[in-house]
Amino acid sequence: MNRLSRLPTSVRRNRNVAAGHSYAVAAVVAAGALAATALLNRHLAKKAEHDNPPAGRFLDVDGVRLHYVERGSGEPLVLLHGNGSMIQDFESSGLVDLAARSYRVIIIDRPGFGHSSRPRNVVWTPDAQAQLIERALKRLGVSQAIILGHSWGASVAVALALKFPDMVSGLVLASGYYYPTLRPDVVALSAPAVPVVGDIMGHTLSPMISRLMWPLMMAKIFGPKSAPAKFQRFPKEMALRPSQIRASAAESALMIPDAFHFEDKYAELKMPVVIIAGENDRLIDIDKQSARLHSDVSQSAFHRVPQTGHMIHQTATGEVMAAINEVAGNDPRPQSIHEVSS
Repeated sequence: MNRLSRLPTSVRRNRNVAAGHSYAVAAVVAAGALAATALLNRHLAKKAEHDNPPAGRFLDVDGVRLHYVERGSGEPLVLLHGNGSMIQDFESSGLVDLAARSYRVIIIDRPGFGHSSRPRNVVWTPDAQAQLIERALKRLGVSQAIILGHSWGASVAVALALKFPDMVSGLVLASGYYYPTLRPDVVALSAPAVPVVGDIMGHTLSPMISRLMWPLMMAKIFGPKSAPAKFQRFPKEMALRPSQIRASAAESALMIPDAFHFEDKYAELKMPVVIIAGENDRLIDIDKQSARLHSDVSQSAFHRVPQTGHMIHQTATGEVMAAINEVAGNDPRPQSIHEVSS
């Protein structure tokens, strides 16, 4: 018989009541802390939106309020950002300024990112986003365009080209993920997309954790180089809003299933395709992704950029601009691009 069982019943009862009271107090304190954190995150999100108002215009398409920026004139060029990003990524890189000298550049905040909405009654696969973007481009009077997709945006670009081949005159695919691989990190990144629990995390702990992890995240996506000074124009706090964290988590969860969906379809691409990737990408194995895609798309060109990581448009902007000109047939590639094969 243990010591507790030898105590009088009244004493044991009082101890149990005290323990229950302590647990209740701890639960109330924890709930209060989460509520306070949620209020703080809401305040920071509203402040971020106030400090970074929409730079472009809006289209209402299929229940989505889609934010876009348009610059320059000439052949249409559509830029699709990666997961967790937004229009300002391309703008801060300088790519928009370069491209607008020769092209009608249209940069789109994909659903849930930047200032675009993301209705929760839709699973925003690359196919779903491609259909939305095709309708948006038609509304803008674009019947055919070059499409550039970076990272997750490359999957949307591929979906657009497969579903609407007449609209896509050429593809530039930068730092994309095209084939399923074992990615344990995706499980953790997907957590804020889980119903109920994910919503609680996204409004409370996830933004705080993301702020703490931001330097490590930047080192990984920019490595081996450091983030350039121009990237300071990117509105970090917009990316750390609960709504955008949830959108990013949902796209992380879709990444591998979408790769399974597309892996046998790439040979159907018939338009000019230029694949470009950083030789030292720390996020994606370019031999298993970009190089393999090049072997599956017979008319593609593949360029590895030395000493460059995942954020190739930021750290090798000129090479990405050359890839755009290459797919458009407007300009020979500069010698700064290391060509693997054509």
